Amino acid sequence: QVRLVESGGGLVQAGTSLRLSCVASGRAIAAYTIGWFRQTPGKEREFVAAISWGGDTRRLADSVKGRFTISRDNNKNTAWLQMNSLKPEDTAVYYCAADASIVVYETETSYDAWGQGTQVTVSS
Repeated sequence: QVRLVESGGGLVQAGTSLRLSCVASGRAIAAYTIGWFRQTPGKEREFVAAISWGGDTRRLADSVKGRFTISRDNNKNTAWLQMNSLKPEDTAVYYCAADASIVVYETETSYDAWGQGTQVTVSS
């Protein structure tokens, strides 16, 4: 089972940027589709972005298109979520997740392994 650790969260002002990292261990990240999800208190976890094994397929939620990008470097066993032009509504705990399927899914139930999450807080 792959293990995932997120980092890079923090408290920032609206309009600024953050880059979240997701480092895999235990198994090579190259074997997994990687997804990013976020959750706020009292709400369900929502899809943010996903990237296929080789990086050729990338999906973004409509709410972050044009502001966020997802990338990966399998040689570094790491995936990233670059978040630009942050808004207060982006405030959430962000999780990375791994799915052994070659299909890029946007549903959390498709993902088998999850990190512990990293808090992102955007002040207005």
